Amino acid sequence: MFLSACAPAATVTTPIPTVGAAPTDAPTSTPSPTASPAPGLMPLVDAHLHYSAPAWSAYPPDTVAKILDSVGVRSGLVSSAPDEGTFRLRAVLGDRVIPMLGPYRNVADVFSWARDPSIVPYVESIYRPGVHRGFGEFHLLPGQIGLPTVRALLALAEREKLFLQPHADARAVAELLAYMPEATVLWAHAGVDATPEQIGTLLDKWPKLSVELSLRVDVAPNGTLDARWRELLVRHSDRFMIGTDTWTAGGTFTGNERWDAYAEIVNGIRGWLAQLPTDVAEAIAYRNADRFLAAQPPR
Repeated sequence: MFLSACAPAATVTTPIPTVGAAPTDAPTSTPSPTASPAPGLMPLVDAHLHYSAPAWSAYPPDTVAKILDSVGVRSGLVSSAPDEGTFRLRAVLGDRVIPMLGPYRNVADVFSWARDPSIVPYVESIYRPGVHRGFGEFHLLPGQIGLPTVRALLALAEREKLFLQPHADARAVAELLAYMPEATVLWAHAGVDATPEQIGTLLDKWPKLSVELSLRVDVAPNGTLDARWRELLVRHSDRFMIGTDTWTAGGTFTGNERWDAYAEIVNGIRGWLAQLPTDVAEAIAYRNADRFLAAQPPR
């Protein structure tokens, strides 16, 4: 599962537009709190971004801001390994960066965090009350819900009223939902390889479950919206968000492939959004994310 989460995106031929608590983060330059998207593009909220250490020199924050502007991405949920990356980006992009509390110090933690008790004090040390909005992305395998480190950090998230962003298959996310039935969950990658039928069944059962679609190239193979996905996206049009996943290390990723291809990835998303009814496309593009975040407890 971990490797599949870092599988390269399919090539897209759509034309590319040109273009305890830590101290409160102090911007190093004037923040840009609102996007300056390319004219005429429907705004997007990217529900799955990372700004981890390998990206810092190759893609400094000012460059990231220009990339997001060029493709009409207004804002995004950002977690990073280490957490410092999120706040490097936020120092320049301001409120366009919605900080997520991630459990990873480096790529190795992706594979070991659930059984590593040292992760708990790390997360407690970086947590910024009133700033971090959710806990995640965190990788969860079937059967891991009972592990002490997992339960300790889920308890922190519950206590601090953070929504959850698990990277989990259909079985593991079902275990999480059963363990925390009142939790608000944003399911990363729509379960990586979960079928539309599995996703629909879980959405029918759990009203506080939402789904983001990063890495799901099967939504529109070769650019054409899949019929099963179309039915699901229309039926649950209020529960889906778009995402890109700019993870930069681990699995098949060795560098900044996702940032390198960011405009292509976003244009691929726009391609299948354009095949949906306008109200559905707008909901998935940004309205659901806006509503989801507005419904979370005040920070």
